[in-house]
Amino acid sequence: MLRPDEVLVDEAALAAAAADLAATLRPGDVVHLRGELGAGKTTFVRHAAAALGVREAVTSPTFAIAHRYAGAGLAVSHLDLYRASGMTVEELADLDPYLDEAAVLFVEWPDAGEGALPPPTVVVELAHAGEAVRALRVRRLTAPGGE
Repeated sequence: MLRPDEVLVDEAALAAAAADLAATLRPGDVVHLRGELGAGKTTFVRHAAAALGVREAVTSPTFAIAHRYAGAGLAVSHLDLYRASGMTVEELADLDPYLDEAAVLFVEWPDAGEGALPPPTVVVELAHAGEAVRALRVRRLTAPGGE
């Protein structure tokens, strides 16, 4: 059952929602992405990054843990902490170059980075809801641009 603030989305609607969010993102924004494996977290980041002007292929950083992309006047950092659950806070400190306040930061599986990551300004939740359909919930925790 959907919560009142969730919507069902197919691939096109997911892309549109990611682009809509991207239009509000500013340097220093931190987007936490939550959802089970295969729910569309990386797909959401891919569409948001494209809307931010990233022209290179956005791929899952599951094994690399982090990727950095140049957008149109704005850097995009993308962390996937799925495999980082055993990392110490000190090891997570190696991610500092990706936590640049001049960039937008997308974090998949953010719980693994608790204590080492800045707090989220936006939380995106995705869940499987059927064949090629997902439940999507986007919550902005601060005003756009930290206002």
